[in-house]
Amino acid sequence: MVVGAGRGPLVNRAILAADSSKRKVQIFAVEKNPFAIISLYSQKEKWGNRVTIVNEDMRNWRAFCKADILVSELLGSFGDNELSPECLDGAQRYLKDDGISIPYTYTSYICPVQSPKIYSELIYNHDASKPHYANFETPFVVYLYNCWYMTEPKALFTFTHPNRSAHIDNSRYEEIEFSIAETGTMHGLAGFFEANLYKDIIISIKPDTHSKHLISWFPMFFPFREPITVTSGTKIKVSFWRCCSASHVWYEWTVSEPTTLPIHNPTGRTVSIGLK
Repeated sequence: MVVGAGRGPLVNRAILAADSSKRKVQIFAVEKNPFAIISLYSQKEKWGNRVTIVNEDMRNWRAFCKADILVSELLGSFGDNELSPECLDGAQRYLKDDGISIPYTYTSYICPVQSPKIYSELIYNHDASKPHYANFETPFVVYLYNCWYMTEPKALFTFTHPNRSAHIDNSRYEEIEFSIAETGTMHGLAGFFEANLYKDIIISIKPDTHSKHLISWFPMFFPFREPITVTSGTKIKVSFWRCCSASHVWYEWTVSEPTTLPIHNPTGRTVSIGLK
């Protein structure tokens, strides 16, 4: 079962894998986007009876059978920032008890970053119709090339699928400490992800494990409202939240050492992701 089938690339890969292993398969391609569905139907003749196209939200669809394998591509630049946990939690009821989810786990990572260029752009490209703090409470997906990662990234949030917990809660909180080796100015946090697709097969945009030729995702940048100058040996303490309500998911972040910053994006007042 391919959930979030989009325009069909994972369906084509699933068929290729089945053919190469000489396996007979029945594939359900589940996609709610009405424009992507058109592309799926345009390939129906090529796929034949092996593919059933389902124009439904994976969280609401009622499947009449369970799958051996649940395949998805719902990852964002920060791993969980495109609601992969919420979507796959809703879809896992289609998976057999011994079924496999691809990917089966993914982890977000953060590290302090120095980038005066991005900080300057956030100041000077301010939308006058929005509050003065809006740019600095907005996570950005950006190609970070004119910057300095001030430490090695550290693991933040991990999600595993299927999630067999009796009560599933996708909210998270972590406090992480970094040690700075050289003097610099911290303008925010760089965000990455690493995902285990199956067994030891990994895709990553983390700098030290970045998958070769992978250009589908750029890092995320979580700005600070005020730059923080640090010297060699400085300890930085970062608090980071993934907050969930009945209708939205959002991130909050702050620094408590060596100085204290206000919590960025409290209650999701600037940026949140709708669950509908």
